[in-house]
Amino acid sequence: MGTLFRFATAGSVDDGKSTLVGRLLHDSKAILADQLEQVARTSAERGFGQGTGFDFALLTDGLRAEREQGITIDVAYRYFSTGTRSFILADCPGHVQYTRNMVTGATTADAVVVLIDGRNGVLEQTRRHLAVVALLRVPHVIIAVNKIDLLGYDEAAYARVDDEVRRVAAELGLGEVHVLPVSALEGDNVVERSANTPWYDGPALLELLEALPAHDELETEYDEFRLPVQLVIRPQGGLAPDLADDPATAEAYRDYRGFAGRVSSGRVRVGDRVSVHPSGIETTVAAIDVAGEPADEAVAPQSVTLRLADEVDAARGAVIGGAGSLPAARREIDAELFQLDARPLAAGSRVLVKHGTQVVQALVSEVTSRRDLDTLSHEPATVLEVNDIGRATLRLAADLPLEPYEANRSAGSFLVIHPADGATLAAGITHA
Repeated sequence: MGTLFRFATAGSVDDGKSTLVGRLLHDSKAILADQLEQVARTSAERGFGQGTGFDFALLTDGLRAEREQGITIDVAYRYFSTGTRSFILADCPGHVQYTRNMVTGATTADAVVVLIDGRNGVLEQTRRHLAVVALLRVPHVIIAVNKIDLLGYDEAAYARVDDEVRRVAAELGLGEVHVLPVSALEGDNVVERSANTPWYDGPALLELLEALPAHDELETEYDEFRLPVQLVIRPQGGLAPDLADDPATAEAYRDYRGFAGRVSSGRVRVGDRVSVHPSGIETTVAAIDVAGEPADEAVAPQSVTLRLADEVDAARGAVIGGAGSLPAARREIDAELFQLDARPLAAGSRVLVKHGTQVVQALVSEVTSRRDLDTLSHEPATVLEVNDIGRATLRLAADLPLEPYEANRSAGSFLVIHPADGATLAAGITHA
């Protein structure tokens, strides 16, 4: 089936995100027949679309409040596949008050599809979403200029929006952006290239999503190996019955010590030299087990068990990385925080910080600034409210091997958790 590709949709209210996603699922034949029948009935009851008789947004707006209000409130995840690859899709809200949900959907995305109503061009919320995408360093940015049918498929009208988008993207420091004209309602350039836009010679949206490299593929090639340890595996309860008559295998079974977890970045091979945090011990990878079978190598995002050549005192929360590549552990971090909870963060807030598989107590020692999301510039602030993005300093009760987010997305990100109820207060990314 090919690689797994995660992407999110974003954009201003009424730009047509849910309709685009519904059209994408419908035209790629990822909708079950009974769901199609239900949506068709609901569409008919509402007298929707005399031309099509089908409200594609109903395929993704799953919450009752979303259907009743005609808006997207929560992130709606959908799973589908084509003959080329499998997809996890996150349809993110467009309203300002749900910006935090957009952060949730974009954090793990390989690509973000930002919709723009071609009649309106770039709006304030469009800039806000592009700013978040820039801060989160999402690998691929796709701008879908929607409702091209309402512009009469006019090339000049599309070109004006294309120029505006690329100007804003350059201001925000975004790298390459892919811009394409689409009609979510009519299906132009969504799954197949449209004859209505002969002046556009690029791919349809689904073609582009099938062709772009996933972040895990990019990490495998360029990022250092990292394995946050989730579990140390040791034999329990004596020997398995089928090993009792095989002394050599039984001895190996008794000595088995495996460090299990998900490879968060990079690649590891048998024989590689690795370092272990927090002990700092350097050793060699003696064996790799994947799904209970021996393997010569493992790559992100596989879940594996590593066996090391030397006895290493490591437990859940330890990090195994390429020899000499682990950063110096930190007790204080300067971070960008995306405030997700209604309870504000300010100096003196006692929190938990979750990095990989390790959770440590922490104190917010200072909040220094908040982002103006129209310009990405910082303005002085001493507190972060819900949906704010700002800079803060946190003091940790234990060392964490945090890395600059710019160098490694997984090793440079963390969660801020309320110590009493376990709620996620904020998502954080670290700076050099």
